[in-house]
Amino acid sequence: MSEFKFGFSAPDPDDGRGKDDKSGAGDPNQQPNPFDAFGQLGQMLSQLGQMMSQAGSSTGPVNYDLAKQIAVQKLGGVGFAADQGKAVADAVHLAEMWLDPATTLPAGATTTTAWTARDWVDATLPTWRRLCDPVAQRMSGAWVEALPAEAKQQAGPLLAMVGQMGGMAFGSQLGQALAQLAGEVQTSSDIGLPLGPEGVAALLPANVEEFTKGLERPSSEVLVYLAAREAAHQRLYAHVPWLRQRMLGSVEEFAGGIKIDTAALEQLAGQFDPTNPESLEQAMQSGMLEPQTTPEQQAALTRLETLLALVEGWVDVVVADAVGDRLPGAEALRETLRRRRASGGPAEQTFATLVGLELRPRRLRAAAALWRLVTDQHGMDVRDGLWAHPDLLPTTEDLDDPMEFAERLGAADVDPIAELRKTEPQAEPKPEGGDEGTSG
Repeated sequence: MSEFKFGFSAPDPDDGRGKDDKSGAGDPNQQPNPFDAFGQLGQMLSQLGQMMSQAGSSTGPVNYDLAKQIAVQKLGGVGFAADQGKAVADAVHLAEMWLDPATTLPAGATTTTAWTARDWVDATLPTWRRLCDPVAQRMSGAWVEALPAEAKQQAGPLLAMVGQMGGMAFGSQLGQALAQLAGEVQTSSDIGLPLGPEGVAALLPANVEEFTKGLERPSSEVLVYLAAREAAHQRLYAHVPWLRQRMLGSVEEFAGGIKIDTAALEQLAGQFDPTNPESLEQAMQSGMLEPQTTPEQQAALTRLETLLALVEGWVDVVVADAVGDRLPGAEALRETLRRRRASGGPAEQTFATLVGLELRPRRLRAAAALWRLVTDQHGMDVRDGLWAHPDLLPTTEDLDDPMEFAERLGAADVDPIAELRKTEPQAEPKPEGGDEGTSG
């Protein structure tokens, strides 16, 4: 950053001052600088200007340019060897062959690739934008409205910068969270949501290698197991057309209905210092601005958790059937990943901070037990057929009593899709004798 105040030029090197005498105090004839009183304000404006220029030209409630910069800087340049990229392609190919007899859903990935952590950030950022914008929009708008009239008057021309500063604060938080998450995920679908591009099966070799270190299993075995999970997720999201929109839409619905604690917001707004660019981010990290969960929000969260559990439970069962005895450590890997998903981690922290919810399949084991029961009693055709429409899926209550759900399916003894279509409006039959307007 330049050492000169915003809007002022450098002093004349021939003005007679010594190199170490920047104040003019040693010269009794030196007149006081009338602009010294504005030094602090000028320096603050200079800092704001530089910070905003470095943060990129992103507009909106979250500065995604800044988020990406921070994430990339924290991640460094960790890559992977060419043979690791080939190993990923081979693992997914093998996993797809094993999955074919374990589900009626065909392969869903059209592209298989290996990602670095930076690649993961690049590929998933568009989805994070969709998930984070609703709550950030509500927070930033509420923040400006909550500023006392005196603070608005004092801020003056800086008030227009408050929105940008809020976007930068959110961007900073998002960048740090993405860096942490990108350093630990093994696949594009590691947290259950379809974060990556459609049809792209991706694994992160460096993260898989780090994950393998504490498992006492061959790295090739772990890679194939994770590839099978990634491929199973891709099959489900590719061939259940409504699922991607329903999953992401549920998160958007939850975030968009968040209620802000206006009392806490007004308290922090009164303490907000418009001359301190870091004060807004500090306020956001204080915990006082955490969204309030309303009964409607809790109901939306329950629906989201159930859907996420059903997805993860289905993948759990299908992958277990696919790998069978082919991988000696499959059951141990299955249990490790179950515990990892249930205990939470960076993903849950990211969502709790930025979207207001913990994205965790709390009912994973119950969902897996239900899918196993349906598979054993009715076969995988009926099991996979339940994904044809959201109204056919098990509910939260069904997870509490999977036996009753399985018995209900057996008692119906009909095609569930055919029964569902009976409830849809029927088209008006055409008049006999051909098209209207023709005579018999």
